Amino acid sequence: MISREQVAQTAGSIAAIQQDDGGVPWPEGHVDAWNHVECLMAMAVAGLREPVGRGYAWLAAHQREDGSWPMKVTGGVAVERGGESNHAAYIAVGLWHHWQVTGDRALAEEHWPVAKAALDYVVGLQTERGEIVWERDAHGRAATYALLTGCASIHQGLRCGVLLADGLGDPQPHWELAADRLAHVLAAHPEAFADKSRYSMDWYYPVLGGAVRGPAAVELLEREWGTFVVPGLGIRCVSDQPWVTGAETCELALALDALGDRERASALFADMQHLRHEDGSYWTGWQFVNRKHFPHERSGYTAAAVVLAADALLGFTGGCGIFRDVAAPSGLTGRPELCGCTPARA
Repeated sequence: MISREQVAQTAGSIAAIQQDDGGVPWPEGHVDAWNHVECLMAMAVAGLREPVGRGYAWLAAHQREDGSWPMKVTGGVAVERGGESNHAAYIAVGLWHHWQVTGDRALAEEHWPVAKAALDYVVGLQTERGEIVWERDAHGRAATYALLTGCASIHQGLRCGVLLADGLGDPQPHWELAADRLAHVLAAHPEAFADKSRYSMDWYYPVLGGAVRGPAAVELLEREWGTFVVPGLGIRCVSDQPWVTGAETCELALALDALGDRERASALFADMQHLRHEDGSYWTGWQFVNRKHFPHERSGYTAAAVVLAADALLGFTGGCGIFRDVAAPSGLTGRPELCGCTPARA
């Protein structure tokens, strides 16, 4: 396990890559709203209020009239103009987390209109069955399919948005209804989503995002444990490559923590520490056949996942339960053959 001082150093490595306009970029230089928010959450854990404030100002400045953000922003300019639903949903997680970490509602109040517009954009992409399609393209056309990982993250965003709305005295019951419908589809209708099963995220994200918990979640994680977990190193990003990645390993640790399996969560978190750099940043991944870091980069989003996992396991802040506390109400899951929903495909 790493120390509070090491966590602060890792959060500082994120602040060090923040751009002058407040954006927190990928190693190749672009900013997307989801990874940007995750980095702000990590810096909030370490008490870095000034860079966090600049980061939320970046979100306000780049939000579009429909409530979305461009997929990629480089140098302050949108270079991929489609708007992803999971990107838009994550600001609610960030603002609710910040409130829990600091005990101060001021930032949530300031950016409530931004979050409200973003989640309304998200629910506007929900299908009749309940899944939420992954984007609206640059011409405003909704996609024809949904992504499981993205929808699982959206579920967390909607749950946090409901808590945020209630806390600010502006309830949004349609978000809760949307979250309930989405939770059911995530738990009972895997056929509703594009097949991305080679990615480990599609395996554990329904648990991490709160749609699947309890015995069903334990069963789900056991099903592919041997496929993705590499003892002593972490978890694979994809099932068919000898490549473990730090962010995915930390996210699985967070999912296990949400189920109360702290022993395996802590073990996984310890396993991925071989990716730590002396400056507190983290390599994105390790190709364990070639024995090389791949890609040859240290990413802010990996560092952010480390900080959030450390907080969950060690309880540094009041936001340590941000993944633990978003479970869907019981009764939303169930046997798909009895629920009356129409399968997406045979």
